[in-house]
Amino acid sequence: MALRHSFEKTGNFFFRYRGQIPVIIFISLIPAMFFTDYSNLDPSIAKCLTAISIVLAATGFLVRIITIGTTPAGTSGRNTKSQVAEKLNTSGIYSIVRHPLYLGNYLIWAGLTLFVFNFWYFLVISLVFWIYYERIMFAEECYLERKYDQEYIEWTLKVPTFFPSFKNYDPSALPFSFKSVLRREYSGMLSIVFGFAFIDYLRYYLLNRNFLSVRPSLYILVAALIIALVLRTIKHHTKWLEESGRT
Repeated sequence: MALRHSFEKTGNFFFRYRGQIPVIIFISLIPAMFFTDYSNLDPSIAKCLTAISIVLAATGFLVRIITIGTTPAGTSGRNTKSQVAEKLNTSGIYSIVRHPLYLGNYLIWAGLTLFVFNFWYFLVISLVFWIYYERIMFAEECYLERKYDQEYIEWTLKVPTFFPSFKNYDPSALPFSFKSVLRREYSGMLSIVFGFAFIDYLRYYLLNRNFLSVRPSLYILVAALIIALVLRTIKHHTKWLEESGRT
Protein backbone atom coordinates (compact mmCIF):
# COMPACT_ATOMS: atom_id res chain seq x y z
CA MET A 1 0.00 0.00 0.00
CA ALA A 2 1.35 3.43 -0.96
CA LEU A 3 2.26 5.67 1.99
CA ARG A 4 -0.39 8.21 0.96
CA HIS A 5 -3.08 5.53 1.02
CA SER A 6 -1.80 4.19 4.33
CA PHE A 7 -1.94 7.66 5.90
CA GLU A 8 -5.46 8.22 4.57
CA LYS A 9 -6.68 4.84 5.81
CA THR A 10 -5.22 5.46 9.27
CA GLY A 11 -6.68 8.97 9.30
CA ASN A 12 -10.15 7.69 8.46
CA PHE A 13 -9.85 5.13 11.27
CA PHE A 14 -8.89 7.84 13.76
CA PHE A 15 -11.69 10.04 12.40
CA ARG A 16 -14.22 7.28 12.99
CA TYR A 17 -13.11 6.83 16.61
CA ARG A 18 -12.11 10.40 17.40
CA GLY A 19 -14.65 10.46 20.24
CA GLN A 20 -13.26 7.36 21.97
CA ILE A 21 -9.50 7.74 21.52
CA PRO A 22 -9.26 10.94 23.65
CA VAL A 23 -10.92 9.03 26.51
CA ILE A 24 -8.08 6.51 26.41
CA ILE A 25 -5.57 9.34 26.39
CA PHE A 26 -7.33 10.98 29.32
CA ILE A 27 -7.11 7.75 31.33
CA SER A 28 -3.35 7.79 30.78
CA LEU A 29 -3.03 10.81 33.06
CA ILE A 30 -3.89 8.64 36.09
CA PRO A 31 -0.65 6.59 36.06
CA ALA A 32 1.24 9.74 34.98
CA MET A 33 0.05 11.52 38.11
CA PHE A 34 0.82 8.54 40.37
CA PHE A 35 4.41 8.63 39.12
CA THR A 36 4.73 12.40 39.55
CA ASP A 37 6.30 13.71 42.74
CA TYR A 38 4.14 16.59 44.00
CA SER A 39 5.64 16.76 47.49
CA ASN A 40 8.31 19.34 46.58
CA LEU A 41 6.21 21.40 44.19
CA ASP A 42 6.69 25.14 44.71
CA PRO A 43 3.25 26.76 45.35
CA SER A 44 4.12 29.76 43.16
CA ILE A 45 5.05 27.46 40.27
CA ALA A 46 1.83 25.50 40.81
CA LYS A 47 -0.22 28.71 40.62
CA CYS A 48 1.59 29.80 37.47
CA LEU A 49 1.08 26.43 35.77
CA THR A 50 -2.57 26.43 36.81
CA ALA A 51 -3.12 29.87 35.28
CA ILE A 52 -1.39 28.89 32.03
CA SER A 53 -3.38 25.64 31.88
CA ILE A 54 -6.70 27.43 32.30
CA VAL A 55 -5.77 30.07 29.70
CA LEU A 56 -4.77 27.39 27.18
CA ALA A 57 -7.97 25.41 27.68
CA ALA A 58 -10.14 28.55 27.62
CA THR A 59 -8.44 29.70 24.41
CA GLY A 60 -9.05 26.32 22.82
CA PHE A 61 -12.71 26.41 23.84
CA LEU A 62 -13.02 29.95 22.46
CA VAL A 63 -11.61 28.75 19.11
CA ARG A 64 -14.24 26.00 19.09
CA ILE A 65 -16.99 28.51 19.98
CA ILE A 66 -16.01 30.83 17.11
CA THR A 67 -15.88 27.90 14.70
CA ILE A 68 -19.17 26.31 15.77
CA GLY A 69 -20.93 29.67 15.88
CA THR A 70 -20.16 30.39 12.23
CA THR A 71 -20.45 26.90 10.70
CA PRO A 72 -23.25 26.21 8.19
CA ALA A 73 -25.21 23.00 7.89
CA GLY A 74 -23.80 20.14 5.84
CA THR A 75 -20.28 20.19 7.20
CA SER A 76 -18.35 17.63 9.19
CA GLY A 77 -19.55 17.76 12.77
CA ARG A 78 -20.08 14.78 15.03
CA ASN A 79 -20.49 12.33 12.16
CA THR A 80 -18.18 9.31 12.41
CA LYS A 81 -19.03 6.97 9.53
CA SER A 82 -17.61 9.13 6.74
CA GLN A 83 -16.40 12.61 5.81
CA VAL A 84 -19.13 15.19 5.11
CA ALA A 85 -18.73 18.52 3.33
CA GLU A 86 -21.58 19.92 1.26
CA LYS A 87 -19.63 23.16 0.84
CA LEU A 88 -16.07 24.33 1.36
CA ASN A 89 -15.72 26.70 4.31
CA THR A 90 -13.18 29.39 3.42
CA SER A 91 -14.35 32.49 5.31
CA GLY A 92 -14.20 33.55 8.94
CA ILE A 93 -11.91 31.43 11.05
CA TYR A 94 -11.40 29.11 8.06
CA SER A 95 -9.62 31.97 6.29
CA ILE A 96 -6.85 31.94 8.91
CA VAL A 97 -6.50 28.19 9.65
CA ARG A 98 -7.78 25.12 7.81
CA HIS A 99 -8.52 22.98 10.88
CA PRO A 100 -9.74 25.33 13.65
CA LEU A 101 -11.65 22.65 15.57
CA TYR A 102 -8.55 20.47 15.87
CA LEU A 103 -6.50 23.50 16.89
CA GLY A 104 -9.07 24.23 19.59
CA ASN A 105 -9.07 20.60 20.71
CA TYR A 106 -5.29 20.54 21.02
CA LEU A 107 -5.21 23.74 23.09
CA ILE A 108 -7.82 22.28 25.44
CA TRP A 109 -5.80 19.10 25.83
CA ALA A 110 -2.59 21.09 26.22
CA GLY A 111 -4.23 22.92 29.13
CA LEU A 112 -5.42 19.69 30.75
CA THR A 113 -2.10 17.85 30.38
CA LEU A 114 -0.10 20.84 31.60
CA PHE A 115 -2.34 20.91 34.68
CA VAL A 116 -0.93 17.48 35.57
CA PHE A 117 2.31 19.37 36.38
CA ASN A 118 4.45 16.81 34.60
CA PHE A 119 6.38 18.40 31.74
CA TRP A 120 7.40 15.07 30.16
CA TYR A 121 3.80 13.86 30.15
CA PHE A 122 2.77 17.13 28.50
CA LEU A 123 5.36 16.61 25.74
CA VAL A 124 4.42 12.96 25.17
CA ILE A 125 0.70 13.69 24.91
CA SER A 126 1.39 16.66 22.60
CA LEU A 127 3.34 14.31 20.33
CA VAL A 128 0.57 11.70 20.45
CA PHE A 129 -2.03 14.30 19.55
CA TRP A 130 0.06 15.66 16.72
CA ILE A 131 0.38 12.20 15.15
CA TYR A 132 -3.30 11.48 15.81
CA TYR A 133 -4.64 14.74 14.37
CA GLU A 134 -2.09 14.84 11.54
CA ARG A 135 -3.53 11.58 10.19
CA ILE A 136 -7.12 12.83 10.54
CA MET A 137 -6.30 16.12 8.83
CA PHE A 138 -4.53 14.25 6.03
CA ALA A 139 -7.59 12.05 5.42
CA GLU A 140 -9.96 15.02 5.48
CA GLU A 141 -7.80 16.97 3.05
CA CYS A 142 -7.62 14.02 0.65
CA TYR A 143 -11.42 13.90 0.67
CA LEU A 144 -11.77 17.67 0.15
CA GLU A 145 -9.20 17.74 -2.64
CA ARG A 146 -11.02 14.99 -4.53
CA LYS A 147 -14.36 16.76 -4.07
CA TYR A 148 -13.41 20.39 -4.70
CA ASP A 149 -10.23 20.01 -6.76
CA GLN A 150 -8.80 23.40 -7.82
CA GLU A 151 -10.98 25.44 -5.47
CA TYR A 152 -9.61 23.50 -2.54
CA ILE A 153 -5.99 23.69 -3.76
CA GLU A 154 -6.19 27.47 -4.14
CA TRP A 155 -7.55 27.75 -0.60
CA THR A 156 -4.73 25.63 0.85
CA LEU A 157 -2.14 27.84 -0.84
CA LYS A 158 -3.41 30.82 1.18
CA VAL A 159 -4.46 29.27 4.51
CA PRO A 160 -2.11 27.34 6.86
CA THR A 161 -3.01 23.89 8.12
CA PHE A 162 -2.75 24.29 11.89
CA PHE A 163 -0.93 27.47 12.92
CA PRO A 164 -3.16 30.52 12.22
CA SER A 165 -2.17 33.37 9.93
CA PHE A 166 -4.30 36.52 9.89
CA LYS A 167 -2.90 38.13 6.73
CA ASN A 168 -5.69 36.77 4.50
CA TYR A 169 -8.56 37.08 6.99
CA ASP A 170 -11.98 37.16 5.34
CA PRO A 171 -15.06 37.89 7.52
CA SER A 172 -17.41 34.97 8.00
CA ALA A 173 -20.11 34.49 5.39
CA LEU A 174 -22.52 33.59 8.22
CA PRO A 175 -23.32 35.71 11.30
CA PHE A 176 -22.26 34.26 14.62
CA SER A 177 -24.94 32.03 16.16
CA PHE A 178 -24.99 31.85 19.95
CA LYS A 179 -27.75 29.23 19.69
CA SER A 180 -25.45 26.89 17.75
CA VAL A 181 -22.84 27.18 20.48
CA LEU A 182 -25.36 26.50 23.26
CA ARG A 183 -26.84 23.57 21.34
CA ARG A 184 -23.54 21.87 20.47
CA GLU A 185 -20.90 22.83 23.02
CA TYR A 186 -22.44 22.30 26.47
CA SER A 187 -21.07 18.76 26.64
CA GLY A 188 -17.61 19.98 25.68
CA MET A 189 -17.74 22.64 28.39
CA LEU A 190 -18.72 20.02 30.96
CA SER A 191 -15.92 17.68 29.82
CA ILE A 192 -13.29 20.40 30.23
CA VAL A 193 -14.48 21.33 33.72
CA PHE A 194 -14.68 17.65 34.70
CA GLY A 195 -11.13 17.08 33.45
CA PHE A 196 -9.70 19.92 35.53
CA ALA A 197 -11.71 18.90 38.61
CA PHE A 198 -10.62 15.28 38.27
CA ILE A 199 -6.94 16.23 38.03
CA ASP A 200 -7.31 18.66 40.95
CA TYR A 201 -8.90 16.02 43.19
CA LEU A 202 -6.50 13.26 42.20
CA ARG A 203 -3.49 15.48 42.95
CA TYR A 204 -5.05 16.48 46.27
CA TYR A 205 -5.53 12.81 47.10
CA LEU A 206 -1.91 11.97 46.21
CA LEU A 207 -0.71 14.74 48.51
CA ASN A 208 -3.15 14.26 51.40
CA ARG A 209 -4.66 10.77 50.94
CA ASN A 210 -8.08 12.33 51.27
CA PHE A 211 -10.88 12.57 48.69
CA LEU A 212 -13.46 14.07 51.04
CA SER A 213 -12.32 17.69 51.07
CA VAL A 214 -14.64 20.16 49.30
CA ARG A 215 -12.49 22.07 46.87
CA PRO A 216 -13.34 25.08 44.63
CA SER A 217 -13.15 22.83 41.56
CA LEU A 218 -16.13 20.87 42.92
CA TYR A 219 -18.32 23.98 43.01
CA ILE A 220 -17.32 24.83 39.43
CA LEU A 221 -18.05 21.25 38.32
CA VAL A 222 -21.50 21.30 39.94
CA ALA A 223 -22.30 24.64 38.26
CA ALA A 224 -21.12 23.28 34.89
CA LEU A 225 -23.22 20.15 35.37
CA ILE A 226 -26.35 22.18 36.11
CA ILE A 227 -25.78 24.37 33.05
CA ALA A 228 -25.22 21.30 30.85
CA LEU A 229 -28.37 19.58 32.13
CA VAL A 230 -30.46 22.70 31.56
CA LEU A 231 -29.15 23.13 28.00
CA ARG A 232 -29.61 19.43 27.24
CA THR A 233 -33.20 19.60 28.46
CA ILE A 234 -33.88 22.68 26.33
CA LYS A 235 -32.27 21.03 23.29
CA HIS A 236 -34.23 17.79 23.50
CA HIS A 237 -37.60 19.06 24.75
CA THR A 238 -38.05 22.47 23.13
CA LYS A 239 -37.32 24.21 19.84
CA TRP A 240 -35.64 27.25 21.41
CA LEU A 241 -32.19 26.33 20.12
CA GLU A 242 -33.22 25.12 16.67
CA GLU A 243 -32.04 27.06 13.62
CA SER A 244 -32.29 26.51 9.90
CA GLY A 245 -29.09 26.38 7.88
CA ARG A 246 -26.94 25.38 10.83
CA THR A 247 -25.31 22.11 11.76
